Amino acid sequence: MGMFIFGLIVGLVIGAIAGFFGARYFMKKYFMENPPISEEMLKTMMMQMGQKPSARKLNQIMSMMKAQQKKEMQKKK
Repeated sequence: MGMFIFGLIVGLVIGAIAGFFGARYFMKKYFMENPPISEEMLKTMMMQMGQKPSARKLNQIMSMMKAQQKKEMQKKK
């Protein structure tokens, strides 16, 4: 009976650790593919600041943000 409880506790701890790192990996991957700020949000912010956003300017800013995010991910590894 004692061995069963010990195995159960060890299994739960290993499962919790594996679940944490698995969820962390998938969330990083998700945010890399789907940044939390979209072009529509960026366009709205620029309009609020008094700028007239063009498609070229929006694409340039989005590509800069993605490049910065990739750079930060490379630093963390």
